[in-house]
Amino acid sequence: MSQKNEIPILVLSILITAGLIAGGFWWFSRKSGVELNTINSGSNKTPQAGSQQPSGNTFTSVQAVPTGLFNYGGSTSWAPIRLVVDPGIQAARPEFRLRYVEPSNASPGSGTGIQSLIDGQLAFAQSSRPVLDQELSRAQQRGFSLKQIPVAIDGLAVAVNPSLNIPGITIDQLKSIYTGKINNWSQVGGPNIPVKPYSRRIADGGTVELFVQDILGGQAFSSNVEFISTTTQALQKLAGSPGSIYYASAPEVIPQCSIKPLPLGRTQGQYIAPYQETFVLPSECPGKRNKLNIEAFQSGKYPITRNLFVVVKQNGQTEQQAGVAYANLLLSEQGQELISQAGFVKIR
Repeated sequence: MSQKNEIPILVLSILITAGLIAGGFWWFSRKSGVELNTINSGSNKTPQAGSQQPSGNTFTSVQAVPTGLFNYGGSTSWAPIRLVVDPGIQAARPEFRLRYVEPSNASPGSGTGIQSLIDGQLAFAQSSRPVLDQELSRAQQRGFSLKQIPVAIDGLAVAVNPSLNIPGITIDQLKSIYTGKINNWSQVGGPNIPVKPYSRRIADGGTVELFVQDILGGQAFSSNVEFISTTTQALQKLAGSPGSIYYASAPEVIPQCSIKPLPLGRTQGQYIAPYQETFVLPSECPGKRNKLNIEAFQSGKYPITRNLFVVVKQNGQTEQQAGVAYANLLLSEQGQELISQAGFVKIR
């Protein structure tokens, strides 16, 4: 073939090749664009408030997390979770900034946190007891509803002085101690020592509200009960008084070296320890510490368990999105693992 005939053929081959390459790029770009749009449209869907749909394995995989600074507050029982979980959230999701806010004219707690949420001072609240009917009613009067999302399992632990030689008490005996019917440990098989019960005030938080409702059956505290401000203060008093008794969130009590968590039972002699056997003596602490009896809490064998809730304002605004996002972060596998590290029991 002559050189003159080869030139047109070469040009034609180049044009055909260029066309195929261009078509291939067009097809790939179109296909990639469709897939990208599908992914984006899925990630932009905001979950309904309170929906506990799978949030993924880590904080970074949780969707619909808003950007901004969000105030939250509530239960003091949540303090170990705030210390462990929230820094992890902040590191993984720096766009979702969190600030814990205490009420200016009252003690922090579940009730004051929910009230501040209703009053528009918080984006969401943390509670150690269910939302009350009167709180739901107040929210409805403001034009929105409240949603409680359970994220962890907790329980109340009863603490006594380590020297008190007693295997445990029943729930009825615990009630009788705090209502004044039992005032000496000898009445429950213990030594002849006066009982000195301590408690925080009922206005101080969900733990006391739950105790009064579920254990005392709504009855008033005995005049023998001494009210204190903090669990730290109560534990200090227990360490120096052989006959003293106090109750608080289990993760606040179980690891302490200066007190003894008391096994509880629904019937006489059938006591369940809130700690894992075998009991770590104060002399071995802090080298070793008692750990939460996770199996008993998850199964309900331990008689005083409860859920911890994120309380979300259902108003269709950013606060609702923030509350749902916070709950979903805690319900992710990473969140649940950190909740466990904080001393609480996973809910899923």
